Amino acid sequence: MRKKSDFILRLCLIIGDAIALILSFAAAYFVRVHVDPRPYVFESQLLEFVLTVIWVVPVMLIIIATLGLYKKSIFLGKTRLPERGRLLVAAILSVAALIVYDFFTGENLFPVRIMAVTAVAFSFVFLLIERIIIRFLIRMIFRNDYAVKQAIIIGNSKNTEYLADSITSTPESGYRLAGIVASQKYIPKDLKKYQCSSLKEALRKHKVDAIFQTDEKSTEYVYKQTVLRHLDYYFVPSETALSSHFGELELIGDTPAVMVMATPLAGFAAGVKRAFDIVFSLVAIIITGIPMMIVWLISKCTDFRHSPIYKDERLTRYNRKFNCYKFRSMKAEYSGMTAEEAFTKMGKPELIKSYRKNGDYMKDDPRITKLGRFLRRTSIDELPQLFNILKGDISLIGPRALLPGELRDYGDRSLLLTVKSGLTGFAQVSGRRDISFEERRALDIYYVKNWSLGLDASIFFKTIVTVLRGEGAK
Repeated sequence: MRKKSDFILRLCLIIGDAIALILSFAAAYFVRVHVDPRPYVFESQLLEFVLTVIWVVPVMLIIIATLGLYKKSIFLGKTRLPERGRLLVAAILSVAALIVYDFFTGENLFPVRIMAVTAVAFSFVFLLIERIIIRFLIRMIFRNDYAVKQAIIIGNSKNTEYLADSITSTPESGYRLAGIVASQKYIPKDLKKYQCSSLKEALRKHKVDAIFQTDEKSTEYVYKQTVLRHLDYYFVPSETALSSHFGELELIGDTPAVMVMATPLAGFAAGVKRAFDIVFSLVAIIITGIPMMIVWLISKCTDFRHSPIYKDERLTRYNRKFNCYKFRSMKAEYSGMTAEEAFTKMGKPELIKSYRKNGDYMKDDPRITKLGRFLRRTSIDELPQLFNILKGDISLIGPRALLPGELRDYGDRSLLLTVKSGLTGFAQVSGRRDISFEERRALDIYYVKNWSLGLDASIFFKTIVTVLRGEGAK
């Protein structure tokens, strides 16, 4: 079970920053209207002003995120100067964002310049105080062993000793020491009990969330183990190697560690993607609600004994199983069967070879109903998966959701399952069933390793074109 300490930390910061910004602008309004004796021309009431600010808060939070203020290393770092400087910039830019909004809407939110200056001061102070409070609460949470990550340190290096001391002496870091794989000379005397003979033994004995490697021996093997088990991987570089590794730098006590991510789709990027999924799925469900009801009724009338919605067990991120919803397109007596089982049951085992040879496709497949052929050709059978997206089982865009039995065919299966499966994806818009299994697998792996918002946007628009043209839909 992966701990979600980073997610909890960022969620607390986002909520706290939003509240702090709203309160700071409300305070600026109150001071100008009720404390400053100078005359003013201001039409908005406090509630109306605050509601307007709330509309702009998401933009302000994006500004704060862009400045790196949701990075764990900045928030929990020993020195506060980088955070305070960025908070001041964030306060200035947040007020600027509201001024831009005011300019284009003409709502006259800042009738006098002094109010904007006051808003900057309040924003900086409130954000600073809010983060001090959250820092205290987060440290109390970590000190009580809630949501902390169990960590293994591996490597014969002085950094092993430094890192082990840092983790055990700073419980607010969010990590707890589970084991050390190193020679006796590199383990502090009071931590000898944590020694393990091998990484394999440490992983077998402990439920681990992160691995810290402090030397460059067998890095490929160690990293592969983290990907296989969906763990966080940190490389603790020497001073000479510090600039040659890529990832997010984090300080564990005084020891720098570089988090090497299996995919760019993590942290704030994953949060943005999830927010888009929620908004998109809600809008799409509203738009397609009536067509889905019509399909449901037609399907029920043609086969009243079975549910029009078929639940198929699939895999998504971190090898988690979920029920994938689809409109039933296959005859009920063959549902849940492999192609081999179905064709054997109907007395046509000779179809198995041609079905597999043709990339798991057969024209006029005898298992598919007449309505099912139409639903598949138009991709309407996929619409119930909008509810899977809303629930968070899958994303709008991602690798194809695998059947548990298919996992053995993927050489990079653990890497593939570091992100959520998708309703559509790179392979689907590159030919769907018109390309081979190997090509689809390669495209899915490419997506995981090279994810970006631009790639998602490209796949999204290509999906619309592909569905409208019916390309590869069979």
